[in-house]
Order: sequence, then C-alpha cells, then structure tokens
Amino acid sequence: MSDVSAQLPFWEAKTLEEMTQQEWESLCDGCGLCCLNKLQDEETDEIVYTRVICAYSDIATGRCSDYANRSTNVPSCVQLTKERVAEFDWLPDSCAYRLIYRRQPLPDWHPLVSGQVDSVKQAKQGIHAIRVVVDNGRLDYEDFLIDNP
Repeated sequence: MSDVSAQLPFWEAKTLEEMTQQEWESLCDGCGLCCLNKLQDEETDEIVYTRVICAYSDIATGRCSDYANRSTNVPSCVQLTKERVAEFDWLPDSCAYRLIYRRQPLPDWHPLVSGQVDSVKQAKQGIHAIRVVVDNGRLDYEDFLIDNP
C-alpha cells in the first residue's frame, strides 16, 4: 500500500474484494431503505418501493432488530454480500454498497464520513425521510407505493 492510500479511509483505499467483512458491514449507513417492502411488476420486472417496512426493522436506528437471524425470520430477506453487489441495482442510488461498487464518494451524512452514528437520522435520509408503516402481515402493499427513495 502506498503512503497516499495509507492516509485514505479504507473505503477509498481498498476495493470491495480487499475489504474485511467488518469493513464491508460498516459501509451500511443504517438508512433502512433496503428493509422497505418492494413489489416487482410481473410484466416489466420493475421494482417498486412501498413505505411498508419489515416488522424486524428498528425505526429509530434504521437497522434490523435481529440482524443475526434475519434470513430465518424473513426468508425473502436478501443478504447483501460483496460477491453479489452487482445485483443490487434495486437498492437506492444513495446506498453505500452501490456507491462504493461504482467508485463514487460517500455522502457527507454517512456515519463513516461524519463520524456520527446518528448522522443519517439528523440529515433526514432514508426511512427518516419517509412516513413508514410497519408490516403487520395484513397490509396491501399496493396501497403504500412510493417513488424510489
């Protein structure tokens, strides 16, 4: 590693493949947008967001309240991995995983940049900018469609 890259934060100095699992996980800003339920148009395959959030989402933090068991609790929950990052085109453009994959900078409100754990909430980004509804298993998601966040 050169002297210049040693001075850069890991997300600018390393490729996704070079990142440790802990570094990869820390890219998540806690926006919670990946936990919004989405619908896929059967004819066009277009993904449409709803403002219905997973029942395991912690609205205060934008993170999963049972992260270790997310795939068991919600079998349709997609595990975001370095190996599959190219498939995440359904994630919002502000998603750090997508930004880093495309070699774009993280926004100022990202906790890694701001140094503040709650900077996403303070900046009113992600689910903090949407009137979310917690999924209770009886909602018609089509009643809660939103434009891509």
